Amino acid sequence: MNVGMLWFDNDPGVLVTAKVARAAKYYENKYGMQPTLCFVHPSMIPLNGNGKSNGNGRSAKPTSHKSEEEEVFMAGSVEIRSNRTILPNHFWMGVNGNSENGAKR
Repeated sequence: MNVGMLWFDNDPGVLVTAKVARAAKYYENKYGMQPTLCFVHPSMIPLNGNGKSNGNGRSAKPTSHKSEEEEVFMAGSVEIRSNRTILPNHFWMGVNGNSENGAKR
């Protein structure tokens, strides 16, 4: 992803997956494309795919032997990846450069 939209959402009562869905809807309305990729801080990665982050500044344990930087989860059709350069409660969302389904149909 070369270009994206930065979204901020610090609502403690909303699951990470719901925040990503909310940001994705805004992105699609604004840019006319469905986002496919979202980067978040590792502390926001959902535990066991349930949409809840651990909230203690540490990321969830990876489900595979990948590093924290390679953890991948899904929120609908949006892939969520951790990246330490993203601040907590921020979402860097866009269309993956390798994706062919980013255009709105």
